[in-house]
Amino acid sequence: MVKKRLYRSNRDKILGGVCGGIGNYFNTDPTIVRLLWVLITILTGFVAGIIGYLIAWIIVPEKK
Repeated sequence: MVKKRLYRSNRDKILGGVCGGIGNYFNTDPTIVRLLWVLITILTGFVAGIIGYLIAWIIVPEKK
Protein backbone atom coordinates (compact mmCIF):
# COMPACT_ATOMS: atom_id res chain seq x y z
CA MET A 1 0.00 0.00 0.00
CA VAL A 2 1.40 3.39 -1.02
CA LYS A 3 1.23 6.17 1.56
CA LYS A 4 -0.17 9.46 0.35
CA ARG A 5 2.11 12.41 1.17
CA LEU A 6 1.62 16.14 0.97
CA TYR A 7 4.14 17.98 -1.19
CA ARG A 8 4.33 21.48 -2.62
CA SER A 9 3.63 21.34 -6.32
CA ASN A 10 6.38 22.23 -8.74
CA ARG A 11 3.96 22.40 -11.68
CA ASP A 12 0.73 23.95 -10.28
CA LYS A 13 2.38 26.83 -8.53
CA ILE A 14 1.73 30.54 -8.49
CA LEU A 15 3.68 31.61 -5.42
CA GLY A 16 5.08 28.67 -3.47
CA GLY A 17 3.13 25.66 -4.71
CA VAL A 18 1.31 25.12 -1.40
CA CYS A 19 -2.23 25.33 -2.80
CA GLY A 20 -1.25 23.28 -5.83
CA GLY A 21 0.12 20.58 -3.54
CA ILE A 22 -3.00 20.59 -1.39
CA GLY A 23 -5.12 20.33 -4.52
CA ASN A 24 -3.08 17.37 -5.73
CA TYR A 25 -3.27 15.69 -2.31
CA PHE A 26 -7.07 15.94 -2.17
CA ASN A 27 -7.43 15.26 -5.93
CA THR A 28 -9.16 18.57 -6.59
CA ASP A 29 -8.53 21.63 -8.72
CA PRO A 30 -5.84 23.87 -7.17
CA THR A 31 -7.85 26.94 -8.19
CA ILE A 32 -10.60 25.93 -5.77
CA VAL A 33 -8.02 25.54 -3.00
CA ARG A 34 -6.60 28.98 -3.81
CA LEU A 35 -10.04 30.60 -3.74
CA LEU A 36 -10.86 28.92 -0.41
CA TRP A 37 -7.51 30.03 1.03
CA VAL A 38 -8.17 33.65 -0.01
CA LEU A 39 -11.70 33.51 1.40
CA ILE A 40 -10.50 32.08 4.72
CA THR A 41 -7.70 34.66 4.84
CA ILE A 42 -10.15 37.51 4.33
CA LEU A 43 -12.63 36.18 6.89
CA THR A 44 -10.10 35.37 9.63
CA GLY A 45 -7.77 38.29 9.18
CA PHE A 46 -5.01 38.77 6.66
CA VAL A 47 -2.18 38.19 9.11
CA ALA A 48 -3.34 34.67 10.08
CA GLY A 49 -3.78 33.58 6.45
CA ILE A 50 -0.47 34.97 5.29
CA ILE A 51 1.45 33.53 8.24
CA GLY A 52 -0.28 30.17 7.72
CA TYR A 53 0.73 30.14 4.07
CA LEU A 54 4.34 31.05 4.88
CA ILE A 55 4.53 28.32 7.53
CA ALA A 56 3.11 25.77 5.07
CA TRP A 57 5.61 26.98 2.44
CA ILE A 58 8.47 26.33 4.86
CA ILE A 59 7.24 23.03 6.35
CA VAL A 60 5.78 21.20 3.33
CA PRO A 61 8.58 19.79 1.15
CA GLU A 62 8.65 20.39 -2.61
CA LYS A 63 7.95 17.39 -4.81
CA LYS A 64 11.06 16.35 -6.74
